[in-house]
Amino acid sequence: MKERFFLLVIIYLASLLSAGASPASDSSRVTGVSDNFPEIKKSGKWFVQAGFNWSDYSKTDIRFRGNGYDFTLQNVKAQDQPYKGSLQYNFHVGYSLNEKYSVILGWDHMKYVMDVPQQVPINGFIESSVSNPSISSGQYQGVYSGETITINPDFLTLEYTDGLNYIKLGAQRQDEIWTSAKGKSSLKFTGGLSGGLIIPRADVRLFTVGDNNKLNVAGWAASANAGLKFKFSRDLYFQGNLEGGYTNLNNVHTTGRNEVDKASHHFLFLQNYWLFGFQF
Repeated sequence: MKERFFLLVIIYLASLLSAGASPASDSSRVTGVSDNFPEIKKSGKWFVQAGFNWSDYSKTDIRFRGNGYDFTLQNVKAQDQPYKGSLQYNFHVGYSLNEKYSVILGWDHMKYVMDVPQQVPINGFIESSVSNPSISSGQYQGVYSGETITINPDFLTLEYTDGLNYIKLGAQRQDEIWTSAKGKSSLKFTGGLSGGLIIPRADVRLFTVGDNNKLNVAGWAASANAGLKFKFSRDLYFQGNLEGGYTNLNNVHTTGRNEVDKASHHFLFLQNYWLFGFQF
């Protein structure tokens, strides 16, 4: 409930900012802006934008289920790893409906790595052998009711480093803050809402058995963003955004035995991304 409340606050604030902003009137424009030059208009134009991101995640309760086990790890911490392996990148394609509004189809490639080791509460049960074919659970066999357990590599590792991939469709609004005298440069406020699918490549080891799984639709996400867009020519721009969202993953692949074993969890994320864009 708390996480859903925070998500609603994020969406509400972004909506207020987007709806409340308005184009600068002639009397409020920065000195030096001349009416002899037309505003930059890109109605009915396509654009592409690409860049990179850093991300933060809330704590989460992760439930693991399969033959011989059903347990939940509570308040699990995770982080991104922007400098490990492939880059954390963003790629968006959009279409400007008019001067203010546009629609965007995006791919945000974030990374999510569970901290190991860490100590967390655990609830549920683990039998002496789990999954199918059977895996020995060793010292982790037991019935749990809120005890503290240490997550070590011989118990569990979980990461989405080949992508916590957010495939999203969104609506964006932009409002002018400043335009140069010659009309070639501008600074605009941007804000919007998005939603879509989470298609991760989960790399999981449970009791040392697992797989770097294939991509699968593991759940969905919804998000709101706000930022600034600086155009340094009529067609090129640089944009910085903060995006907050809620992710619900209910079909995470774990050991690679996808008909038997799976995990589920939900969490909030905050993504800081920087983009270069081109309009045509």
